[in-house]
Amino acid sequence: MPKLIRLYIVNVAIGFALAAVFVALLVWMNVAGVGRLILGSDIGWVAALMLVMFHGVVFGGVQFAIAVMRMAEPEDRPKGPRGGRLIPVPVMSHARAPDRRRRG
Repeated sequence: MPKLIRLYIVNVAIGFALAAVFVALLVWMNVAGVGRLILGSDIGWVAALMLVMFHGVVFGGVQFAIAVMRMAEPEDRPKGPRGGRLIPVPVMSHARAPDRRRRG
């Protein structure tokens, strides 16, 4: 199996596991009455399954994106003409006194 496909499958599985834990905590802590609604209904398992699936898609995508971004190599080149150092530059500003005359 190619490494990229394996990376994707592993990270999506981690995302779905996190989603299952997240939904379990939502139900257990009864956030906004969700736990009472799911546990008090005959088909509450459908709502729980939908929550796990939808959160799994989001968490899996985020987990994969984080894994891909962590693969980047650090840049060793200096940034800019000064080697990445910030040098303060003085800027002069002049303000006029407010006009006290009434306009009308």
